[in-house]
Amino acid sequence: MERRRMDAALLVLLLGHLAAALEVPLDLPQPPTITHQSPKDYIIDPRENIIIHCEAKGKPHPSFSWTRNGTHFDIDDDPNVSMRPHSGTLVVDISRAKAEQYECVYQCTARNKHGTAVSNNIVVQQSRSPLWSKEKIKPIVVQEGVSLVLPCRPPAGLPPPIIFWMDNYFQRLPQSNRVSQSLNGDLYFSNVLREDSRSDYICYARFPYTQTIQQKQPISVRVLSLDAINDTMAAFYNDTDLFSDDPADERKPTFLVPSGPSSSKTVLRGQVLEMECIAEGLPTPDVSWTKLSGELPAKRTYFLHYQRTLRIVNVSESDAGDYRCTARNKLGTVHHNIHVMVKAAPYWISGAPRNLVLAPGENGVLTCRASGTPKPSITWAMNGIPIENSPKDLSRTVEDDTIIFTDVQTGSSAVYQCNVSNPYGYLLSNAFVNVLSEPPRVLTPANKVYQVIKNHRALIDCASFGSPIPKITWFKDSRSSTLDGDPYILHDNGTLEIHTAQAHNSGKYTCVARNSLGKEENHIQLEVKEPTRILKQPEYKEVQRGRSAVFQCKVKHDPSLIPTMTWLKDDGELPDDERLIVDSDSLTISEVTENDAGVYTCIMNTTLDHDSASAELTVVERPDPPTDLELTDQKKRSVQLTWTPGDEHNSPIQKFLIQYEDSLHHRGHWHNLTEVAGTKTTAHLKLSPYAHYTFRVLALNGVDFSRPSLSSRMFKTEPAAPDENPSGVQGFGTEHDNLVISWKPLSGLQSNGPGLHYRVMWRKKAVNSEWITATVANTSKFVVTGTPTFVPYELKVRAVNDHGAAPEPAIAHGFSGEDLPVAAPDNVQPMVLNSTLAEVHWDPVPSKLIRGHLKGYKVYYWRERSLHKHNPHHVEKQILTFSGNHSHGKLPGLHPFSLYSFNVRIYNGKGEGPPSPTQEFETPEGVPGAPTSLLVTNTDLDSLTLEWSPPHVRNGRITGYTLKYQPVNNSNELGPVEEVALPANETSVTLSNLRHSTRYKFYLNAKTVRGAGPAISQETVTIMDEAVASRQVDIATQGWFIGLMCAIALLILILLIICFIQRNKGGKYPVKEKEDAHTDPEFQPMKDDDCTFGEYSDNEDHKPLKGSRTPSNGTVKRDDSDDSLVDYGEGGDGQFNEDGSFIGQYSGKSVSRETAEGHESSEAPSPINAMNSLNSFV
Repeated sequence: MERRRMDAALLVLLLGHLAAALEVPLDLPQPPTITHQSPKDYIIDPRENIIIHCEAKGKPHPSFSWTRNGTHFDIDDDPNVSMRPHSGTLVVDISRAKAEQYECVYQCTARNKHGTAVSNNIVVQQSRSPLWSKEKIKPIVVQEGVSLVLPCRPPAGLPPPIIFWMDNYFQRLPQSNRVSQSLNGDLYFSNVLREDSRSDYICYARFPYTQTIQQKQPISVRVLSLDAINDTMAAFYNDTDLFSDDPADERKPTFLVPSGPSSSKTVLRGQVLEMECIAEGLPTPDVSWTKLSGELPAKRTYFLHYQRTLRIVNVSESDAGDYRCTARNKLGTVHHNIHVMVKAAPYWISGAPRNLVLAPGENGVLTCRASGTPKPSITWAMNGIPIENSPKDLSRTVEDDTIIFTDVQTGSSAVYQCNVSNPYGYLLSNAFVNVLSEPPRVLTPANKVYQVIKNHRALIDCASFGSPIPKITWFKDSRSSTLDGDPYILHDNGTLEIHTAQAHNSGKYTCVARNSLGKEENHIQLEVKEPTRILKQPEYKEVQRGRSAVFQCKVKHDPSLIPTMTWLKDDGELPDDERLIVDSDSLTISEVTENDAGVYTCIMNTTLDHDSASAELTVVERPDPPTDLELTDQKKRSVQLTWTPGDEHNSPIQKFLIQYEDSLHHRGHWHNLTEVAGTKTTAHLKLSPYAHYTFRVLALNGVDFSRPSLSSRMFKTEPAAPDENPSGVQGFGTEHDNLVISWKPLSGLQSNGPGLHYRVMWRKKAVNSEWITATVANTSKFVVTGTPTFVPYELKVRAVNDHGAAPEPAIAHGFSGEDLPVAAPDNVQPMVLNSTLAEVHWDPVPSKLIRGHLKGYKVYYWRERSLHKHNPHHVEKQILTFSGNHSHGKLPGLHPFSLYSFNVRIYNGKGEGPPSPTQEFETPEGVPGAPTSLLVTNTDLDSLTLEWSPPHVRNGRITGYTLKYQPVNNSNELGPVEEVALPANETSVTLSNLRHSTRYKFYLNAKTVRGAGPAISQETVTIMDEAVASRQVDIATQGWFIGLMCAIALLILILLIICFIQRNKGGKYPVKEKEDAHTDPEFQPMKDDDCTFGEYSDNEDHKPLKGSRTPSNGTVKRDDSDDSLVDYGEGGDGQFNEDGSFIGQYSGKSVSRETAEGHESSEAPSPINAMNSLNSFV
């Protein structure tokens, strides 16, 4: 027996690839397959007709029959039952019968000539929602602090009802760590409080199938203290206390549910495990859970009812073990252990058995592999009959959970049932074996187009059917080779996978299905598209209320795909609000409000992919004003201010500003007092005496200050002597014999009391000098007269009011009035540093002669005249001021070779003193300026004359001139420099031995003993040699040359006329044909072999000859930078190269070309023009 099992297992491995399920087209013969049936446990609503589903497919279409409670159910005998046409679904009309009559176990059978399929056993039960039994519930009176359980005990329903507790107003009763509902619906109090007293504890049961709610009678609970219970019950018990004198004591926890130290629980695999521990105690105990035999499954574990309930979903065998719940309060701890056992109804290990389609002579395997706890038993049936009672078949071998088919033959088709069961349930599955001979057919639609995004996986289907199973091969485009291996993956079902599709994978694909009976192919198109990407994502916005917010969302997508932009707010649709404007690449929210805050998501969808990006909008606003201002801890000169912050509107409060109003001295004006951090709500305020304070608070966040809070109540401080004296005390004189004492007066708040006045005190700053005092009020200065000039004084100003004087003031210092200085600086000496700078030295004036505050010294100086005999007399006075106690100063910007006069004066706050005696100094020579002019005269072939004027600014005696000159060629390159020294008395020079027809550049500067000054420059050109010019002109005036040029011009004109005639006729001509064959728009050169002209191009009508330059207005001009004898000569008519060859126009005139369609100039052509035209071709 063991050997047979090993052989069977080996055969299963060898034939496993044949067991893949195939979808048989409905036009081919096949046994029945049940496609839809009612659930095994089928709960019905008794108010509606009963519908028991059973649908199946097959070829031919199957017939249906039913069993009820294991015996045949004859539908025709029951007038209340009917079967839907072409279906096995039963419909029970309960209008004429009770639903209870049809609470049975049903099973459907679908059969045709190829086999029989059966459904699960369908247990039909009607839902029930029974009423609560009428009972009178007595009021419950309990002592405060004890535990309490309010029972619910709903009537048994199918399915069980959902329990909840409410009051008379249909409001859910509040639950907490102290009060919670158990899994059976009872309400548990760990300890009761006085506020638990109420008369409307009502338990409700909702039955989901019938959508009905049943209500229990209200329960009244009254919680009394011990004294209240004694007073209430004394009359009934002869003034004897019902309870002891002691109230309910604090106590350590004990469990109300479950009871005892341990318990056990069984749960089925895949279901929900719920365990609860409810404890009583005072104070209220806390409950926690642990698993003693391992860790709790974090992703499947939930704690409900304030940790009273532990829920584990989708239970597996690993959840079995010991669990512990612990209840603890400050008085102690209690534990309860729960042993959990996990059982399992049967479940498939590798799926239910799959249908087999086999060709005659093929082999196959049906596998029914399942598990469960305890291990389930497996039985097989064929066409609804136990397989041991079915006809024998030599091609079939049954081995436990496997049936092996070898060398099957036509007529062996059947439906096999596999039944797996244990005490906790069963599995029933139908799988047919269909023996067919069928050539391949491709089920995927022909020429189907698949579109996929670049870099994504591409799956190209080639669903097929055939018996034997067809083999699928794939080709692309030219079918040069099969698609196998990287990057292609061929799946067993014929699907071709490209793991990462690229643009070159686009194209036409062909799949071919083959078996021994034939082949069929299908063509499929794959298009690889560019991905959709958001290039510019929306960004976080913090926007003030009332302003606009703009979210950008710029997207790139495949141009062949139609994109759709969608915006979401908090994962939902955008509000229907005209303030929200959606553009092609942005979302604009105008006049933002607090309701606009949230997360905005931009989603770009195409038919193939999408991309999204999100950003948050935070709406900020200045904070609301603080409220509830209170004054506490009131003292003579301080008070404590507290407040409640307002809403900060999504922008944290940075600080609070506290302001005050003094209604006694400055009513209606608010002043800043102090600031505190935004995290504080209190401030200790230091105050001044004799003020009537009112306070207000402003809050500042990232937007702005809030509106001021409402004012606090008034707080009055008592008067006192001044705390401080006036500031800014100073003394100065406005006249030479007075002293003005001034100060900054105290404000009303600084006065500290009524009757404010000032004691002004002064004395000379001398030994044993007495203080002189004067009292003034309502002023900020006092004038002392009859003082000596500019004498130092000591000053004091003291504040006094009706309650006393301020502390002794500090001594300030000042001076009586100033007068003009009475002396000039002595020992004044000039020192010339260079031709433009001199320095003046002097001795300081003694302080007693200054008679005031020394401000500085002033130097008055002026230019008397230039030392050159030709320059006129100058008198231009200038002043340089040297602030402070200086003894020298520099005079910049002087004229060289000049005579200057100067004097020095001291000045104070009153004005200037007398000048020092006027002195003179001379400045030395400097470099001269440039010559005034430079002219070129008497230009000849090899000589010219230069004339100039002396410099206007000589700065000394001119000692001579330096002349430099050099030739300049047509490229503006400079030649060697020649230098000539000239005497001072000359103003002209003649240069000889120059080259004819040459441009020269000249530089001339003047010199003094100090050096050369800047140069003046000039340019000119020597005259052309007339003999050379005449020889070149004679060449152009020869008769043979003129005749040749005229002949060439006439030939060109005739050729152009012929071309125009041919073009106007619309005919082809060689020039046009050759033009079409060339793309070069320029004239082609003349051919050497036949002396014919190059091809004519009609788009050259308005272009200059090759090599020429034409301005935009069509006028031919000589380039401005070109040099020629026409510019410098005596009427020369042409241009010449350096070797004297002719290159210009004979007439020297500019020739205009007409821009109308190719017309020639009306001016007669000259030989020179003709030669130029010829040169452009040759």
